[in-house]
Amino acid sequence: MTTKRLNFVYTSRRNRVVFGEGAISGLSEELASAGLDRVLVVCTPHQRELAELVQSHAGKSAVAIFDQARMHVSASVVQSVSEFARSANVQGVVAAGGRSTIGLAKILALHEQIPYVAVPTTYAGSEMTPIYGITAMGEKRTGRDERVLPNSVIYDPLLTLDLPWPISASSGLNAIAHAAEGLYAPDSNPILQLMAEEGIRAMAKGLRQLATKPHDVEARGVCLYGAWLCGSVLGQAGMAIHHKLCHVLGGSLDLPHAETHAVMLPHTIGYNADFAPDAMARIRRALNAEDAAIGLYELGAELGAPCALRELGVQERDLSQIVDMTIANPYWNPRPLERHDLMEMLYQAWRGDPPARV
Repeated sequence: MTTKRLNFVYTSRRNRVVFGEGAISGLSEELASAGLDRVLVVCTPHQRELAELVQSHAGKSAVAIFDQARMHVSASVVQSVSEFARSANVQGVVAAGGRSTIGLAKILALHEQIPYVAVPTTYAGSEMTPIYGITAMGEKRTGRDERVLPNSVIYDPLLTLDLPWPISASSGLNAIAHAAEGLYAPDSNPILQLMAEEGIRAMAKGLRQLATKPHDVEARGVCLYGAWLCGSVLGQAGMAIHHKLCHVLGGSLDLPHAETHAVMLPHTIGYNADFAPDAMARIRRALNAEDAAIGLYELGAELGAPCALRELGVQERDLSQIVDMTIANPYWNPRPLERHDLMEMLYQAWRGDPPARV
């Protein structure tokens, strides 16, 4: 049996996490400890009721609600919330919801130096990453900056009970994508690999439990635990072809973020399979599957997640432009990006076929 010599760098971050059923009841104490006396609660238009609940737990510190967060964080919404925050003279933000809301809080933290507390109610894990994105003129620009991390994160499974099952499934698969790509990132290390494998295992287990018992609080907690781990991996490792393609698809075609990740994940993993055997072994083990890409495809099908880009409104004629945009400004990837192979992989994803080696 051969062993590999270890040679890596691991940087630990300060992440304050409050986890557990009813954890939201401690929000006012979190804000007080951060010195935030006037905060803005941010949510999407459909989460006003959630924002009001969060506002009640924030006490007198929460002075207003901004309920216009949108997916892909458009520049126009950033301008609106920035003006709203200045007019309300707020010191901080409470981001209640999923990636759309937390993504908006990240841009506020970066551009306006407004700190925030994250209260995630989906399983994407974005709150644990220093990655941000903003969309303008049909193009999504992403970056990485430690300043967009929250002061603290409150994970309360009870706040996810009203999360519709389709969003639960797709956001959980989105989180798995974070961990999966972290397994073969050039800056990965043994610690992140342990977190990634455990995150994938926990998320798959939790989602399978929720598929039959959507109001199972314990399973909701397992999913949040998995989201925390998967997001933490992405927060400390680079992204590759999966995230690049999803950013291009989402930003240029205005596709739903989590569902796009859910569709693309088996295919991007299949694309890299022969170039990242150790990563594939960990994914297989986490899913108890014989093949990493097929295992992810079957998990999505079992959960009822979308499996084809055309289900999301992508036209066949869009695929060529998506590949061109991806190659024009590529992320690092273990396998070289060849236009012909990328087109074949995208066609499989567009049709909803099981992933096949290309």
